Amino acid sequence: MSLQRRLLLFLLVGAPLAWALAALLSMDRARQEIDELFDTEIIRLARQVQSTLSGTRPGPGAAVAPLAGDARGEADLRDLAVAVWDANGRPVLMDSEGAQLPYRPDAVGFVELAVEGRPWRVYYLQSSGGEWLVAAGQSVHEREELVSNLLASQLLPWLLMLPLLLAAMAWGVRRAMAPLHALTAELQGRGADELRPVPADHAPRELQPMLEAMNGLFRRIEATLARERRFTADAAHELRTPLAALRAQWDALRAAPEGVARHEAEARLGRGLDRLDRLVTQMLALSRLEATDRLRAPVPVDWPPLVEQALGDVLPLADRRRIELAVEGDPSAFALQGDAGLLAVLLRNLLDNAVRYVPEGGTVLLRYAPGALEVENGGPALTPEALARLGERFHRDDGQAEGGSGLGLSIAQRVAALHGLRLSHGPRADGTGVVARVSSS
Repeated sequence: MSLQRRLLLFLLVGAPLAWALAALLSMDRARQEIDELFDTEIIRLARQVQSTLSGTRPGPGAAVAPLAGDARGEADLRDLAVAVWDANGRPVLMDSEGAQLPYRPDAVGFVELAVEGRPWRVYYLQSSGGEWLVAAGQSVHEREELVSNLLASQLLPWLLMLPLLLAAMAWGVRRAMAPLHALTAELQGRGADELRPVPADHAPRELQPMLEAMNGLFRRIEATLARERRFTADAAHELRTPLAALRAQWDALRAAPEGVARHEAEARLGRGLDRLDRLVTQMLALSRLEATDRLRAPVPVDWPPLVEQALGDVLPLADRRRIELAVEGDPSAFALQGDAGLLAVLLRNLLDNAVRYVPEGGTVLLRYAPGALEVENGGPALTPEALARLGERFHRDDGQAEGGSGLGLSIAQRVAALHGLRLSHGPRADGTGVVARVSSS
């Protein structure tokens, strides 16, 4: 069921129910007010009769003449009765309806009783000396009729206006839902690549949080698509060169005669395949990281196993280049919550980068520092221009003897960003070498 139909159903059912409840409450309140009014009048009538009797001595059987039929007001006087009895219970004074009232010498105040099968409310008043008993009563039907007439006179206009009220509520709901319909039409008319924000300035206040969340989603999707396009363009550009080189090396291998020349061609082809394998692996890793917006379930990081794994991954390259690997510091100095698998990738890339570009026979040091982790290598310091371009995708400085794809630091930067960390580079304290620093600030 749509939201509009649900609101209309609630209003069209709830409004009559609320109207009926209000009518019941009004009826109850009107009955109380009318009861108070007529009870007061009956008490006043009984006291007036008693006061009259105090100055006269009517004989037994005296009667009060009833009013003529055409002199009656809105209330039917046949539903009113007055009767007086002496101390012996003999009728002293009564009207035509008073004969119906029972003699109750023990009654004081209001009494609910049935007279000829109809409910009456009768007020009994004893004289101070006990000479007579005055009774004044009224049929309950008269009161109920007055309550019904009064309520009908008030509720009939409301009852006639109820359809107009329901129609106004239905119109109001449709008008209130118009911004949602406009938003639906605007989104349905968009193309697949139209991710511009939805204007929220003039939207109803209740819709603004949803529109802000939707616009945030559009921005994230647009950023993801931009990353995918950039990655696709970079991949197409970077794969073209190694594939062309492999084709040339394969042609050279097929044309090379048996002997040293063929072995050299095979070695070149093998190195080209290794470089292509490394490039594709790192591109896939970077693609997965770019598609990740946040860590799923961060846990406290146990650094020693991660460092041991990363050192083991770069150990063959370090042995080949005669690089000494060292670790110093207390792992507890850099407490962190994160993803152990991604942090292992970060460490491996930083160590691999340091081992590849330190001069042969040098040293690579991994150091735990307060709130940071540092990987440093010896050798000449990099120029400010080279430092500024570190982490740029597919960029490698000229004159590098070791192969690479230029993606290692990009991957490390992305992992650091997912953990809320900062990856920076600079020279060592003595001005030589390069220090890669991963810190929380």
